[in-house]
Amino acid sequence: MNVRRLPTEAGNVTGLHTRRSSYHPDYAALARNRVALARSSAGMSPTAFAEALSSLLGRDVKAGHVASWETRTTPPGDVLIAVAALAPTTGARIGVRSHKFIAAHISHETVEQLTSKLGMKQVTGYLGKTPCWTASLADVGDECTLTVWPWGTVIIHLVDDLDVPDVTTLALWRYRSYPENLAWAGDYLGGLIGGTVQAAYVLSLYWVHTVPWVGATLGTGLRLICAPRVLVDRDLTDLAAAQVTGERAEQELLAAGYQPTEMKAFGAPGVSSAWASWSGVVYHAHDPLRALQEGDLVAFEIGLQAIWAYTAYINEQIESDGDLRICPGYGYGFLRAARSLLLTPRPQETGQHQQMREAIVSSSGLPGQLSLSMETLKEAGQ
Repeated sequence: MNVRRLPTEAGNVTGLHTRRSSYHPDYAALARNRVALARSSAGMSPTAFAEALSSLLGRDVKAGHVASWETRTTPPGDVLIAVAALAPTTGARIGVRSHKFIAAHISHETVEQLTSKLGMKQVTGYLGKTPCWTASLADVGDECTLTVWPWGTVIIHLVDDLDVPDVTTLALWRYRSYPENLAWAGDYLGGLIGGTVQAAYVLSLYWVHTVPWVGATLGTGLRLICAPRVLVDRDLTDLAAAQVTGERAEQELLAAGYQPTEMKAFGAPGVSSAWASWSGVVYHAHDPLRALQEGDLVAFEIGLQAIWAYTAYINEQIESDGDLRICPGYGYGFLRAARSLLLTPRPQETGQHQQMREAIVSSSGLPGQLSLSMETLKEAGQ
């Protein structure tokens, strides 16, 4: 695995007093999280952790003390020092595999040209029995696959293995890389078909395999990864200042909690923590043997984004008052079948798969967009 470490520093450090002087971190909550994180990292029960602390501190520490310090009571200073000795946090980072789905549209007449030039293989499975063509692209990210559909939608699946110190670093990398990804995809596809292609959008899915958080803070950290826009100050053009501002906001939210109402949870207790939002999807497996497989999430997103991008293309034609041009055979009837595939439970799918599908589809806004496209196509007799 080619894991890349994003930089921990962005340049000059801006003093915390220079912006938002009303900010006051909840240090008590951060201290409680430090105790909980240390015990989890050490793999100890509250009783075993209490015994270890007793040995270091030279006084009797009970399991009840540990439970209290993790949840409601601010731990004493000597306890925090002893905790740091038991489970040092130096180098504690976030390990994440970033899956970007870059959507673009080419004319359906050029699909054969594209598949021939890349020597693509025809496959099925992303959308029932609907055929599509795939090919791996070399020297792009850690892995990259291009999938093209008969109606002209192209989904580029770009994978990057990352090792980051905090969510802010991941968020800044994400929003800086999006324009680069879109420009590259447009130029690459345009060069293949000999025309102009404008990539439409990028959607991210994060498979998080290593985290520095436990308990409630784990959920907050994962939700920040799912929708990190709250950490990115659009008014700051200086990267160093943006990093400092984002880190400050991140620590405040980790202590206070972050629960956007529009975010949909689809994790299973004791098995996984997972959320879906308009911005993307995040998944963290607690029990890999019982959790969803990474490939299942990726395959579902490729199929969903193929329909999302296609219906967006149709609706853009409606808004521009131009002639409605679609690939023959992929009109109202096809979208009706796709809607059933994406929205209707499968007879043998697990509860986890059903929750995943419902959360991702509903948070994406696809049902309304799909209905509008179907209505238009039906009125146009297509």
